[in-house]
Amino acid sequence: MKLAVTSPPALPAPPWAARRVRKDWAALSVPTPHPSLFDPALVAGLPEPARRWLTHAIAPGTPLWQSVEISMVGHIKIGAWRPFTATQVVAPRLGYIWAADARLFGLPVIGYDRLSGGTGEMRWRLLDLVPVVSIDGPDMTRSAAGRLASEIALIPTAFGGATWTGATGPDTAVAEWGAGEQEERVELHLGPAGQLRDVLMQRWGNPDGRPFARYPFGVTVTAERTDAGVTLPAAVRAGWWRGTEGQDAGEFFRARITKVTFR
Repeated sequence: MKLAVTSPPALPAPPWAARRVRKDWAALSVPTPHPSLFDPALVAGLPEPARRWLTHAIAPGTPLWQSVEISMVGHIKIGAWRPFTATQVVAPRLGYIWAADARLFGLPVIGYDRLSGGTGEMRWRLLDLVPVVSIDGPDMTRSAAGRLASEIALIPTAFGGATWTGATGPDTAVAEWGAGEQEERVELHLGPAGQLRDVLMQRWGNPDGRPFARYPFGVTVTAERTDAGVTLPAAVRAGWWRGTEGQDAGEFFRARITKVTFR
């Protein structure tokens, strides 16, 4: 008697903008094997603000997925505000790839930002031919690690990969990744029912051409949505200098999420 052979499910193909890193995209998109189901008892020992956010964001019985793919549309500030469409895959323990198609003077600028395989990179081409931005190296990797830490807002089911510490205020949950100079610390500012309002951190970067160092960075959540038992941002604004007089000028990203797939 012949035994039936079951092939593993095919992984999703990356968007065209990420085709040069298709292997990394596939690695970040691997479905979570046999995910546990969320029970509020799992977070009973965390600081109250962390419990409040997680029990707001994750319905009981929801699989604790470790990867998510998100489609979005919005505007990014490249001199002026430019429209874009993008798809992003995030696996908080591994990395992310944000692949997008923006418009510059009506012409497509196609490329990606990523942290995968332990390195960070930005690659963007005008008409998908002429290099516009090509950045990698230790500073890029460190900046990308900060971005990855902030992406916990998009996949709260991966909360177990962070260390949740004492809050700086009654409505602030604090999550930490890594250690020493590689530690990334994120503050999640919450509403009374646990709804996420802001994600703030000191992120490595060089905003406005300054020397690389840690500067105030943040994401403001202006709307929420619920998909497959997970409540996450539906619309966001992001930028440097959050909490300072320069935050309006430092804002460079506005997006609306259109599709969410957890794995």
